[in-house]
Amino acid sequence: MSHSCPKVFFLFVFISFFALAGAGQIRSQENPYIVAYDHNLEEPGNLEVEYFSTFGTQRGGNDFHGFWSEFEYGATAWWTTEFYLDGQTTFGDSTVFTGFRWENRVRPLKDEHWINPVLYMEFEDINGADKIIKEVEGHDVESDFLVPNAIARQDKTREIELKLILSSNYKGWNFTENTLAVKNLSNEPWEFGYALGASRPLTLKGAAQRCNFCLQHFIAGVEMYGGLGDRYSFGLHDTSHYLAPGLAWNLPSGWTFRIEPTFGLNGNSHQFMLRWGASYEIAGFGQKIAQLFRGNHE
Repeated sequence: MSHSCPKVFFLFVFISFFALAGAGQIRSQENPYIVAYDHNLEEPGNLEVEYFSTFGTQRGGNDFHGFWSEFEYGATAWWTTEFYLDGQTTFGDSTVFTGFRWENRVRPLKDEHWINPVLYMEFEDINGADKIIKEVEGHDVESDFLVPNAIARQDKTREIELKLILSSNYKGWNFTENTLAVKNLSNEPWEFGYALGASRPLTLKGAAQRCNFCLQHFIAGVEMYGGLGDRYSFGLHDTSHYLAPGLAWNLPSGWTFRIEPTFGLNGNSHQFMLRWGASYEIAGFGQKIAQLFRGNHE
């Protein structure tokens, strides 16, 4: 596979959905988190199409660029489902497609509470060359990413990932705590991890007129995340941890842009990663598809 094909495919799939968008609708502000989750789900019937990248430095090896596309659909007011396609380029090596993920988030409590729980389950079918680093689990460390793509991609991984998300809003702030448990479907022990996040709009005052660069459209935040070992060696020994300040820019048109420089906190971590992403929300996507099918049967 050529180096450009996976990237072109990911971007083509991302952009092709915009033909269905129609007139955009203003939606709720999105936090800058790329690893942690808050309690906000996708609006019912809406589809959000997202593209994210992670550039990572690599001591003892070549730097890399992990990239993924997400398709997030609001199935109901309490259930959001999401599909991922992953790929990566290791400079001086190759570009490879690394697999897919299917994520589901369920919010059991309807109204806003002091603490809002969300239950998360994800199925992953990826290979060992995956480098998007969407989360850190178990004893994941920087040296794991030194294996050449041709060898790493032969290692097939199927996992179930569970999270408990506890998120709160207070005076414009969002605080979220995620606990993570992962089980490889082969004979591997449970692995654990965490992600913490805090964020706030640059201002809580709305502008008198529609604008793109008003301060209320920018949300600043910070994440901290890392591994907590496994069933047999739970704790911080031989684990990696990261601190990542971030910024989200929510445009009235439905676009959101994020950027997040990420810094390793110990010797097992990548010293530096830069994450960025763009997303676009298609309001009423489910209704548009239903109307399309009804029209075909009339």
